[in-house]
Amino acid sequence: MDVDAGHGAALGGALPTQPGELPLTRRLRSLLTWPTSDADPVNALVRAHRSIHASADSSVLRRAYTIAENMHRGQFRKSGEPYITHPLAVAQICADLGMDTITLVAALLHDTVEDTRYTLQALAEDFGREVAHLVDGVTKFDKAFYGKAAEAETVRKMIIAAGKDVRVLIIKLADRLHNMRTLGVRSAASRERIARKTQEVLIPLCDRLGIQTLKRELDDVVLLHLEPDEHARIARHVHDRPAGWDAYLEDVVAKTRVALRRSRVDAEVAPRPRHLYSIWKDTVAGGHGAPFDLPRISIVVAGPATDCYAALGAVHGLWRPVPGRFKDFIASPKNNLYRSLHTSVRGPQDRTVEVLIRTEEMHRAAEYGVAAHYRFPRTTSRAADRADELAWLRRVLDWEQEAVDPAQFLESLRCDLAEAQIQVVADGRQVVLPAGATPVDLAYELSTERGDHCLAARVNGRLAPLSSELAEGDVVEIFTESDAESGFEADAAPRGPRREWLGFVKSPQAQMQINRWFAEHTEPGISIADKVRLGRATIGLALRTHNRGLASDLPLLRLSEELGYPDLETLLVAVFDRAVEPDAVVRQLIDLVDHRQ
Repeated sequence: MDVDAGHGAALGGALPTQPGELPLTRRLRSLLTWPTSDADPVNALVRAHRSIHASADSSVLRRAYTIAENMHRGQFRKSGEPYITHPLAVAQICADLGMDTITLVAALLHDTVEDTRYTLQALAEDFGREVAHLVDGVTKFDKAFYGKAAEAETVRKMIIAAGKDVRVLIIKLADRLHNMRTLGVRSAASRERIARKTQEVLIPLCDRLGIQTLKRELDDVVLLHLEPDEHARIARHVHDRPAGWDAYLEDVVAKTRVALRRSRVDAEVAPRPRHLYSIWKDTVAGGHGAPFDLPRISIVVAGPATDCYAALGAVHGLWRPVPGRFKDFIASPKNNLYRSLHTSVRGPQDRTVEVLIRTEEMHRAAEYGVAAHYRFPRTTSRAADRADELAWLRRVLDWEQEAVDPAQFLESLRCDLAEAQIQVVADGRQVVLPAGATPVDLAYELSTERGDHCLAARVNGRLAPLSSELAEGDVVEIFTESDAESGFEADAAPRGPRREWLGFVKSPQAQMQINRWFAEHTEPGISIADKVRLGRATIGLALRTHNRGLASDLPLLRLSEELGYPDLETLLVAVFDRAVEPDAVVRQLIDLVDHRQ
């Protein structure tokens, strides 16, 4: 759907518009740039589609275009162009991705229900329920009716629709990409607002779907509108690279090919230039004054994943690897299931060179993500693997039902899609969490039941506060009330989370489940007796990490006296309230018992 942006036809050959042009000038420009030299505006779309799907039915595309053009006739974009240029461009982006015919039909019609008299029922009768579902999924809610909640409700509706058919999100991304390409005629404030929303929600969605070929362009155009000076600086750097840059990369590629042949690895080797946003991001992250842009190549092996490691050995045998710069995303894929080996080496002239190594299937998945299943239907992974790619979407749909307030849902979605994430190991599997997540976040990620009854956590073998931040690669064990010592009366213990958890949890799942619990329970706050029982249970869990236990309360009573507590109950309450760490109490307790023996 349009955001009242303006540009040319965005199908090639169109002259770029400039901010500040008069409407008449824009209209004259549109007459010069529309239609293109191709007498039939649908021809380019059909050619692109059939170049990937040779047996595709072009007649349904032409019929969809005819209806869209008729419905939008008389409507113009702010650039002065006929409105039909927008849905046609969105369909072209989908065709270039390799999407199926149904997606292209929906892309051509995606704004008709919202902006014309064409109804969803008529669309379903003309093109079927599948197309109607996709169009409905990207149709915005009426601001006049929903007011400020319209945007959040629209995003929620789109996510729910994508749960049934992910192509809804692909059309939305193509729609936003074309609008971002044509944002120049808007005011500076509007450009910044739209670019910011794109950065906060749609680019992370694109990343989760794994469609890097779209994400790269979205990243760059957002940088253009949010950081125009930095965009210009990086663009100048790329344009003005020294003459020897290309020759150096050709030398690296040639030497790499020789090394791979010697190792009997069949692979394609090519330069892999960074896009502008990627260079800017690394420049800022590293605190560099000049643009930080290392030479980079990609190796795409023709064989199985094991050949990636053979290629890695060949590269490391040719050039010395840079310590700390190796990442194995094959053994541990990213949260969008991106898989590759990343390494950096000291290449010719002792310059650092980045190397990406992947199989052909990994390469297709890295470029096209979920769209790869439509672009390469006969060569992509099985259905179970494809389902794993959308595990995050199922998780969002799970907690979406808990978010009554649409603004809360949108904020939680932004958090869930945050780029900064970590992976920890729990219950023998990898779990993805937001950066800064705590054991409580993990407990709720494992299950609502474990989150509600979380009592303690062990991180890398040591008892840790529930508020402690987890780090990449941590091995975490979650203990609940039922895991406590047999002397712990679980039935008498308070059921549910603690309010202070809301002060440190990071994940939407944890925040919503904690709020849900307190909304459903109106019991008074936790009693001193409950704190005593839970404090004793916490010490029991900590003792078990040292293969120890308590036959009676006598050692605890002696320790409470030595630590200056008036009685044992006060010590146990302090343990529960984390005024004193359980592990510290246990170490002192063991020293006390062993010393007295």
